Amino acid sequence: MSPQPRTYRQLQPEDRVTLASLKQQNYSVREIASLLGRSASTISRELRRNASAGQYSSTAAQQSCQHRHRQGRPMRKLHPDAILFDVVQHLLRQRWSPEQIALTLARIYPKGHELRVSHETIYNCIYAQPVGELRKDLIACLRHAHNKRVPRSKGQDRRGQIPDMLSIHLRPPEVEDRQFPGHWEGDLIKGEGNASAVGTLVERTSRLLILVKLPHPKPASAANVLQAFSDKLNGIAQPMRQSLTYDQGREMAMHKKLTEQTGVAVYFCDPHSPWQRGSNENTNGLVRQYLPKGTDLSVYSQEQLDEIADQINGRPRKGLGVRSPLAVYRELLLNSPQRSTLIH
Repeated sequence: MSPQPRTYRQLQPEDRVTLASLKQQNYSVREIASLLGRSASTISRELRRNASAGQYSSTAAQQSCQHRHRQGRPMRKLHPDAILFDVVQHLLRQRWSPEQIALTLARIYPKGHELRVSHETIYNCIYAQPVGELRKDLIACLRHAHNKRVPRSKGQDRRGQIPDMLSIHLRPPEVEDRQFPGHWEGDLIKGEGNASAVGTLVERTSRLLILVKLPHPKPASAANVLQAFSDKLNGIAQPMRQSLTYDQGREMAMHKKLTEQTGVAVYFCDPHSPWQRGSNENTNGLVRQYLPKGTDLSVYSQEQLDEIADQINGRPRKGLGVRSPLAVYRELLLNSPQRSTLIH
């Protein structure tokens, strides 16, 4: 009874040794195929591809097969030995997101260049790394540092109501269009056990970030937030501080006092609607790369917070045409009629 044909087509090294021996003994193609349990077409193709000058050598045939295999499967784009991998790894360690890296490389290099790569390829490279220190280091560079790419879970808003709130729906249309600078979005990011907090202010047109150190203890109290936000906003010239959009956090209960002290009109988002402050929410994610959840935020000085904000403001943004918030904000200052009085 003849042996059953194998379920895969490629010949193994031991098959090639047997094939070379049978070929020297002048066995026919069909006889060799029957003895190896292969189809006659497989044996014929092997002899046609790998024989040299009418002679078949198992060693030369194996080397030829391996060479074709390597040529047919080129080294992947983000192979650890590739230059592009070193570039991507360096920028990831500078807290750049995969999308920022991909967009910046696409802006620098022409289409089809070997140093261009998509952000999905970068993500796949990171999560395809074998378990080890390199995988941990690369994942730690990502904004949320999840072991898997999972959607962000939703929480519940259990905060009370604020008196005399101005709804976001009463906000002037030009604020929504981002055509004029000076309109801000604000929020707090909390530290371990909600015992510490840092304020975040994001200018809607340029996405410029300002971090605000809050007094300790009770950093999220209305009085402390009022004082800290007033000091920061008053450090900006009046033409660049028109409005502030905030969520319905109780820390903004003294919003009318804030408007009196700074001239900034405060508008409040709908409950459970973080997308109405999308620029701020996105920037908070960037800040968390430097101020992780579960850490004590009271240990950071205002100078350290300013340094973190400068780093984030120097990173390119897709929504700004791959320009940095700092560059866009500088352009707004230069193009402003009151540029001689604008300060930051």
